[in-house]
Amino acid sequence: MTIRYDDRVAIVTGAGQGLGRSHAIELAKRGAKVVVNDLGGSKDGTGSSSEAAMAVVAEIEAAGGEAMANGANVANYAEVEAMVAAAMEKWGRVDILVNNAGILRDKSFLKGSMEDFQLVLNVHLMGTVYCTRACWEIMKEQEYGRVVVTTSSSGLYGNFGQTNYGSAKLGVIGMMNTLVQEGAKYNIRVNALAPTAGTRMTEGLMPEKMFELLTPETVTPAVLYLASEDSPNRTILCAGAGSFAVAKIVETEGCWLKPEEQTPEGIAAHWDTITSPEGERALVGGFEQTGKMLTQAAAGLGISLE
Repeated sequence: MTIRYDDRVAIVTGAGQGLGRSHAIELAKRGAKVVVNDLGGSKDGTGSSSEAAMAVVAEIEAAGGEAMANGANVANYAEVEAMVAAAMEKWGRVDILVNNAGILRDKSFLKGSMEDFQLVLNVHLMGTVYCTRACWEIMKEQEYGRVVVTTSSSGLYGNFGQTNYGSAKLGVIGMMNTLVQEGAKYNIRVNALAPTAGTRMTEGLMPEKMFELLTPETVTPAVLYLASEDSPNRTILCAGAGSFAVAKIVETEGCWLKPEEQTPEGIAAHWDTITSPEGERALVGGFEQTGKMLTQAAAGLGISLE
């Protein structure tokens, strides 16, 4: 069955170039009305221009689609609210939000300034918070919403010189995990994209042959799936060069230690059991970890939790 978005309204941030442009164009091709948001700044977040967003809108309209440009800075909540209000005024609903906008201020932890660190957090993490918050009540009232946050292998696994970026990119996963719970009964699903793409943000960081394989167009199918009516929920979908995978945060089964072993020495003595991958699993909420540990403690102590 072909996935389409007829009568759906999508907001794509950072959609003037690269990944966001590809996401916006393909959503529009499949019937969505699209807000093409782009501040129009350079990759380090400086400057602004509406030209890139307007060019994407023109491309969408030339292909028979509907779109509007918006230059809101995602790190400014008032501007984000105005963007969502403009979409509501024009089309009356917001069904899909793709949080894609981002900047880079790469430097090793000691060499990077705290101002740059804060700026990267403001754009990537708070920008995602602001855009999602501005759409959340609308999605709740219409009992439909598909939110995509953009994480990164730098957040999931680390990358030299990207402490600020990695912190923000793992932050959106924490946001996703809770919003999934809060949005469930309103048919709001929240997922994460972990893209690997050759864009202006990664240009010069890899050999040309690799760069050419990592086109934004090979990543966008993942967004189209996560934004669809039958999307998964609480999933980190990794995409790049036509390959797709799912990343998971798992917890080992671990073990309960007797009171006399509940010491750093006891942990060291049982380290192999504590870290054993046998029985490890992805938990679906903080309460599940608490329940697991209480169950182990009750069994060890021979008591009932009833």
